[in-house]
Amino acid sequence: MTDHHLSRRSALAGLGGSAVLGALSTTLLAGPDAAAATTSPPTTTPVKDPMGSPPTNKKAEQRVNALLRRMTLAEKLGQLQLVNTGDLARAALAATPCGGVFSVVGAAELNALQKLAVKHTRLGIPLIFGLDVIHGYTTNFPIPLGQASSFDPTVAESDAVVSAAEARRSGINWTYSPMMDVTHEPRWGRIAEGDGEDPYLASQMAVAKVRGYQGADYSAPDKVAACAKHYVAYGGTEGGRDYNTVDVSIQELHNHYLPPFKASVAAGVATLMASFNTVAGVPAHANSYTLRDVLKGSFDFNGFVVSDYTGIQELIMHGVAGDGADAAAAGLTAGVDMEMVSTNYVDFGKQLLAKGRISQREVDDAVRRILRIKFALGLFENPYVDESREVTTVSTAARAKARTAGSRSMVLLKNDKSVLPLKKTSKVAVIGPLAVATYDLNGTWSGLGTGAGTTPPVTVLDGIKANATSVTYAKGCDIESTDVSGFAAAETAAAAADVVVLALGESAAMSGEASARSDIDLPGVQQELLAAVVAAGKPVVVVLFNGRPLTLQSTHDTATAILEAWAPGVEAGNAVADVLFGKVNPGGKLPVSFPRAVGQIPIYYNHQNTGRPADPNNKYTSKYLDLASGPLYAFGFGLSYTSFTISAPRLSSPKMNHRGGHLTVSVDVTNTGKVAGDEVVQVYLHDPVASIAQPVRRLRGFQRVTLHPGQKKTVTFTLTTEDVGFYDNRARFLVETGLIDVYVGNSSDAAAKATFTVV
Repeated sequence: MTDHHLSRRSALAGLGGSAVLGALSTTLLAGPDAAAATTSPPTTTPVKDPMGSPPTNKKAEQRVNALLRRMTLAEKLGQLQLVNTGDLARAALAATPCGGVFSVVGAAELNALQKLAVKHTRLGIPLIFGLDVIHGYTTNFPIPLGQASSFDPTVAESDAVVSAAEARRSGINWTYSPMMDVTHEPRWGRIAEGDGEDPYLASQMAVAKVRGYQGADYSAPDKVAACAKHYVAYGGTEGGRDYNTVDVSIQELHNHYLPPFKASVAAGVATLMASFNTVAGVPAHANSYTLRDVLKGSFDFNGFVVSDYTGIQELIMHGVAGDGADAAAAGLTAGVDMEMVSTNYVDFGKQLLAKGRISQREVDDAVRRILRIKFALGLFENPYVDESREVTTVSTAARAKARTAGSRSMVLLKNDKSVLPLKKTSKVAVIGPLAVATYDLNGTWSGLGTGAGTTPPVTVLDGIKANATSVTYAKGCDIESTDVSGFAAAETAAAAADVVVLALGESAAMSGEASARSDIDLPGVQQELLAAVVAAGKPVVVVLFNGRPLTLQSTHDTATAILEAWAPGVEAGNAVADVLFGKVNPGGKLPVSFPRAVGQIPIYYNHQNTGRPADPNNKYTSKYLDLASGPLYAFGFGLSYTSFTISAPRLSSPKMNHRGGHLTVSVDVTNTGKVAGDEVVQVYLHDPVASIAQPVRRLRGFQRVTLHPGQKKTVTFTLTTEDVGFYDNRARFLVETGLIDVYVGNSSDAAAKATFTVV
């Protein structure tokens, strides 16, 4: 390594990500207890040890420390290594033990690897086994973006409970989930893996998943360690391209991207995964501000941080490391505890320690964190699984839960002439490239667990056949093909039917990692197929299967009804049929805005107002000349087969004390229609005058309620200073005096309003 590289590495180490990101910050992240009115300076929390505080379980910590004292440097560095094949694990275990293995499945294989670690290494430290169990192990549930559409955290928790039990019985004890990257980028393929554009909704869903995966004790035989990812701000990636740059202010980082991670840490999440992106020029894998100062300092996280796939090695390509030694020093000192795939910690740790570029305290802290989770998983007591109990098929109970989750996650976007629900006696033509699709209905990150790849989802055609007396089928076209030779058969089927169900959308491979799209229209000739089928003159119900918001203006203008089904999972066809035929009244809401055109991106509900808000009658305002303002479908939007009214909000007090005050907001919700259904009551806040411009709306509460015809229910939300406060560009949490607007309704366009004053 040249002297130039040495000096650059030394300079970065001296600055640290903290100096780069925190130049405007004289304090670490302060919590709600540090709130202050504008009439007095904000208070701050004391600086905590960036290594974090030890857990309260002193007995477990004593075991960790006792083992740590027995370990050689080589054994310690080995614990920091995560490999991704059984052969690599065997090679590592034959020399110096590694810490864990990921993406290897099969109880027998995992037990064999574990036996090598436990029986044939000096200290017998067990391996941790990881896998991307994102929305199912053997049983695939809806993709996370779909689950977020339920506005029901119990849906996410149900997925996590089933997934954890299946994975743990099959030898996997660590999942790389939940993903909680808040994003405004529908072009980004990984939007499918998260919860959409709002940090509050993402926080609620993420905490539910952590609770489902880990339970009260994740040493239990049906629980796994969760991993919150990707830390942090990956959802802000420029252009929606994976692995790309993120440039973000301190206040945006703390107000928008960090809340789901903070909530997950408070919920006890075991591990976090660093993200591929930079944050204000500093790669997340080398960012001591986000990792040491915020996560391990202010959030007091005492689990471990794992790199993403070769994330440490990629510090070289980022341009902040000259070689592998530089990369290892940057990652370890910043706070990444375990290196995935690349081997720089193991290769260069000894020489870095000898040269003083890393410290023994940093090495010990990383090892201690990993051992802590292994003890918490109960791996020292129960390192193996019973191979006879490995899950390889979908159980009846799991299938029922997946079906419920699928139907609760669907969003009705249009229903002209009340064409839905369908009648059993209707002649139904099922058309489209996804009508008989199987694994594409699982969506991204599926089929990794044992049995998942041999358990095809129920098709839309089969689901409808089980509910209608007369069903015909025509494919029309393939998902991405330009071949229109199947249009004639589709038109004939449509003309002979009473109603058409047109299954359109994306393949599973079109969303997820490394699946950014510059054009998010319906792919191939699907839009032309829709036009051809509509020309037959029969009502057309479009059912969408996709991993992101699509640009649907033409679909909206021509289809009779539109049901957003996302990727519903193993019970896809049955869940879709349940909604189409009215066995389930759709109650989902959109967790992300749908743009009118790709040129409108980014578009999101929680934007700032600007000095010249959009005004169609004034050219010199913030808008496009050739496009209506606002999204095609707003965040929180979704229709039902019934109708509801939501009363004006009532406040328990006109005032809230800025130091720890609270009040309640109540509304009456009434089902004014003829069938039972679900409504999602949503509470949004707006601070019209603040020291930092605030979003026009911020979601701060939601509740999904089921009501019978004519039934009325009072729904109450509690607001605290945590809801009205915000972080400034010095990472201080402020609660400022003044007016706060409260909006309550069934979408982010809610108009019913009340106002209180923070005093």
